Amino acid sequence: MEEGIVLSEESYEADHVKHSVGGFSGHLLRRVVHLSLAIIPWLYYWQGEEIAGKVGTTAQNLAFIILGIIIVAELIRLKVGITIFGQRDYEANQLSALFWGAVSVVLALALSPLVGVMGAALGAPLVLGLAFGDPVMGELRRAGKEPKFVAIGGLITVYGLWLLSWNCLDTPLLFALLIPPIQVASEWPRLRWIDDNGTMVLIPLFVILLLSALGL
Repeated sequence: MEEGIVLSEESYEADHVKHSVGGFSGHLLRRVVHLSLAIIPWLYYWQGEEIAGKVGTTAQNLAFIILGIIIVAELIRLKVGITIFGQRDYEANQLSALFWGAVSVVLALALSPLVGVMGAALGAPLVLGLAFGDPVMGELRRAGKEPKFVAIGGLITVYGLWLLSWNCLDTPLLFALLIPPIQVASEWPRLRWIDDNGTMVLIPLFVILLLSALGL
């Protein structure tokens, strides 16, 4: 990867299989892990207090404890300068996609109480948008599709998830219509210092918190 904050289109390699530890098998594991994020909102919102109660804490505190463990493990990994199966070779020297995914998901879940009773209705589709939207766009790029088709595929996927949340979790329609394009657009920048696993959640999360603070 080139030096600098934003990677140019010419320097961006759409086929990450070439850079994945373990080749296609490593890439496949990465996708499976990504999709498995979909179960986390259910574990947190509907099972979290029961699980956390078994270790004498709250779901929110347990989420931050797990995040702390992941941060320590990531710092050790960077110090040693290694990558594990499924990671990409360039992640040996920078914060990994796994790290940014963990940070963004924990913050989306743990900060959802700040938007009141709508916590699950907003936190869950944020995480689901990352779990499914990012792999869909990544695989469309890997298949050589034009950017507009990648964006359309991402929008269809993420809109579908947010509208499903509107139907099943009473997500406010305003957010179900407004947040998906923001979440898809947040995947687009190629930043060296933060993975799109972070931007796809943290940017729309900031918008949600801002709109909620304004009473919308």
